[in-house]
Amino acid sequence: MKSRAAVAFGPGLPLEIVEIDVAPPKKGEVLVKISHTGVCHTDAYTLSGDDPEGLFPVVLGHEGAGVVVEVGEGVTSVKPGDHVIPL
Repeated sequence: MKSRAAVAFGPGLPLEIVEIDVAPPKKGEVLVKISHTGVCHTDAYTLSGDDPEGLFPVVLGHEGAGVVVEVGEGVTSVKPGDHVIPL
């Protein structure tokens, strides 16, 4: 599956909107089409280059809301079409 994402390619650099490949969910994973997201202070920390665990390139953002598109093997708590807030 293809998607567009704001990618940080290095500390302090502007985000770039690029097309990325999104793999199907593996066992125990859920693929969510994100419709809304927030920017957390940890995202700013990573983007600044001060985060020793920050790796680039990276798609930042972990506070989102969306709709389940597909579930991996063994997932029973949600199904495609469910509205979720993944944390």
